[in-house]
Amino acid sequence: MTSAAEPDPPDPQGLDGEWLGDVFLPPVPDAVDLVLEAATMESVFAAQRLMRIDAMRREMLAEDAGRGAGVTDLVERSIRLELASAMRVTEYAAGQMIVQAEALVHRYPAALAALAAGRITTKHAAILVEKVDQVQPELREEVAARAVELAEAEPVGTFQRALRALIQTLEAPTLEQRYQTALQARRVVVERGTDGMGALITYAPEVEVHAIFARATAIAKTIAAQDGETRTLDQIRADVVCDLLIDGVTGAMPTEARGIRASVVVTVPVLALLDDELAKTADPPVVESIGPIPLSRARELCGGDASWMRVLTHPETGMVLSVGRKQYPPPPPLRKLTKWRADRCMGPGCWMPASRCEVDHQIRWVDGGETSLENLAPFCKNHHLIKDNTDWVVAQVPGSGGAVEWISPTGRRHVVQPERRVPVFTVAAEHDPAPAPF
Repeated sequence: MTSAAEPDPPDPQGLDGEWLGDVFLPPVPDAVDLVLEAATMESVFAAQRLMRIDAMRREMLAEDAGRGAGVTDLVERSIRLELASAMRVTEYAAGQMIVQAEALVHRYPAALAALAAGRITTKHAAILVEKVDQVQPELREEVAARAVELAEAEPVGTFQRALRALIQTLEAPTLEQRYQTALQARRVVVERGTDGMGALITYAPEVEVHAIFARATAIAKTIAAQDGETRTLDQIRADVVCDLLIDGVTGAMPTEARGIRASVVVTVPVLALLDDELAKTADPPVVESIGPIPLSRARELCGGDASWMRVLTHPETGMVLSVGRKQYPPPPPLRKLTKWRADRCMGPGCWMPASRCEVDHQIRWVDGGETSLENLAPFCKNHHLIKDNTDWVVAQVPGSGGAVEWISPTGRRHVVQPERRVPVFTVAAEHDPAPAPF
């Protein structure tokens, strides 16, 4: 029996419960815990299903081993049909399950173990198989190991983004050659639709494609704000693209919509611009919402139109910009830097690019909040509304370089990390040699 003067012994297995005399009372699950329990069991059973699907496939293939490639193909088709009929799903869905089962059991056993333990979801597992299977064979083992770590730590949306960024970074050394090869396949094609409609598909460098879409969207939003406008944003955007390509002018557009240009953010390590040898060890150049691009393309962009935001990074960390309480709206450079640091909405698992988000004061201006990088973060309209109008508690983590903590109404904590850290430029000490100018 524990005396009143003695502290309670630690909770067994780290459970957040309490002691009643010598009896430990585990925590009572709330409604969210019950949902999570069911979700965990779903992952456990999904892993069992995939293992049994692979065992079934191997057993059926073994029965017809040695009868030729043509027979094997027919057996594979038969297996897919058997599974689809038994589970009452489409043959396509059955085929996807067979592919995932084979990949997880034989190539990515660590991911299968995480799924079987309920540490990742079926969606995490499906994304992992799809993305890692596309990686160059010599990189696949490294990517798979790190992918499992990401899947166990991140929600689905953030995991998919992080995995894509990881793959792009590891494949960056060969990006230039692959880009030049892919560039030869650029084209424009027309696909027939129905009811007099069709699709114009432009296969071109992703930077340009995003810039085209961004400009069309900016013009469409300006037109949508005109009095009497009844078209949807999608309809206006399609009309804008047609007008620009067919007539080549914007004379038919409202004055406010003319002269609008695309705004795209490209980030390049400054040393990579100056020296080819240093570029080999530097991080690859990246474009917001796209990812790594060839260094030759980055050099073109950094010497191009002033509408491009160029962030030249120094190999240091951290930096704080602030205008304090002098003004409420963030000045354009601070607004751009806030969005660049986050890269997307700082809501948990949100994909919305920061360029389409609202910059929010974490501590409201009316409550004494400052207009500073430490008090600003981008949120999409949905997460901005949730932050300001529900019982969620949202705050930037002090000294974290932009991480935002969300505390749910049930007390659960979710920390969203920014995509980048802001560079800082330091003054060398008097005894240090003067730094070389950039």
